[in-house]
Amino acid sequence: MAEILQTLSNLFTLTFVVTSMFSMGLTLTVPQILNSLRNQRLVILALLVNFGVVPIAAVILSRVIPLSLEHQIGLILLAAAAGAPFLPKLAQIAKGNVPFSVGLMTLLVITTVIYLPLVLPLLLPGVEVNAFSIAITLILEILVPLVIGLLINARYQDTAVAILHPFTQISNVSLALLLVLMLGLNLGNVLGLFGSGAIFAIALLVVIATAVGYFLGGSGSDARKVLALGTGQRNMAAAFTVATGNFSDRPDVLVFLAAAGLVGMMIVMPVAAEFGKRARREREKVQAL
Repeated sequence: MAEILQTLSNLFTLTFVVTSMFSMGLTLTVPQILNSLRNQRLVILALLVNFGVVPIAAVILSRVIPLSLEHQIGLILLAAAAGAPFLPKLAQIAKGNVPFSVGLMTLLVITTVIYLPLVLPLLLPGVEVNAFSIAITLILEILVPLVIGLLINARYQDTAVAILHPFTQISNVSLALLLVLMLGLNLGNVLGLFGSGAIFAIALLVVIATAVGYFLGGSGSDARKVLALGTGQRNMAAAFTVATGNFSDRPDVLVFLAAAGLVGMMIVMPVAAEFGKRARREREKVQAL
């Protein structure tokens, strides 16, 4: 029974990753992505925060907060994987710069594919990581579906519109089933995280990432909100992909990531909603003048 449930968990992970990236491609165009990334200073800051500050913060937290080796691996995986597929939706809720959120997400996903195989062995000394396997897995499961979606949207827009909703629903359902199954399989272990410092470490990392992204997001409030949300919400698809492929013999890593996905959304979603409320109030003030 346990083997069947684990197989279903792997299947839901694959389904979520592929369909979320494919759906993303169906809504994008290459010019849209490129035009939103013309601000070189903002792009450099986004890369620095996501692939420098956040991973370093995770390493420090893993040393300061007493964590098991599996939880340290999970925290560092969480920090090293950027480019959450949820970012455009979060930007819409926050009344932020949606085109920039699309471009930023795509940039972070592509950089994550290159970054993880190179940096994970450095961030996890003593832990064996198959860099080639990580790169191939991320390319096949993340970049290939994204590119296929972009091609369909560019050549067959009517088809892209028609199939977007079904694939989005499949992605949402598979993520929900994945989280439920992961928590169901390891409910006792997840509850045990509350006494291990793991939940505190996750929450603190997300708060730090969101705050640093906001304060380094430049002078434009729309871009600052997007960078804050894009830095705070990590790429669970990439993190699960690497964990499933390289740490399947360490189930506590997957448990940690399942909890991290829930904790991250519980922090970032209210932040996005608050940004949206402030934007509406500011707009109402302007209209009242």
